[in-house]
Amino acid sequence: MRKADIQRKTAETEISLSLTLEGSGKSEIRTGVGFLDHMLTLFARHGRFDLTVRCVGDTAVDSHHSVEDIGICLGRAFKEALGERRGICRYAHAILPMDEALLLCAADVSGRSCLRYDLAIPAQKVGDFDTELTKEFFEAFVRSAELSLHLKQLDGENSHHIIEGAFKAFARVLREAVRVDPDAANEIPSTKGIL
Repeated sequence: MRKADIQRKTAETEISLSLTLEGSGKSEIRTGVGFLDHMLTLFARHGRFDLTVRCVGDTAVDSHHSVEDIGICLGRAFKEALGERRGICRYAHAILPMDEALLLCAADVSGRSCLRYDLAIPAQKVGDFDTELTKEFFEAFVRSAELSLHLKQLDGENSHHIIEGAFKAFARVLREAVRVDPDAANEIPSTKGIL
């Protein structure tokens, strides 16, 4: 089983995270940021990853450090769980509807970090969540996981739906990209021989 346990402690956050790629979608999420709890719960469910996240952060300041550091830890967990990335499908994409919102997501688990983010979230907040932190989360994840990720909003006007659609599409795409290809289970999916 491909899994990872990550611990991170800074002056701003203390995070414990556990990830199993071959899971059933079970999650136990306590980040101190309610909307992020919701996003990570549905991320685990739609990706069929088992995920536990506990974060104590300086949310009295704001949620920025918690959201970014959880992105870092989740990215590290994916990188660690994938190891040398042998046998993975590597590429995946999805176009996912969330009511009126329509999101495109594509990924290359390449060993190189690149985020192309094109979400036009109209509201500054969803509940207590600063919507600009959505990009911060994905940037932190991509840097730590070392993959290329494209997120593009094709339609949508409800901020909650746009962000939720992005996380669901992200989950579906990662689920497929990290899946072991039975026809190439012992191969590194690159002409370089390394990812």
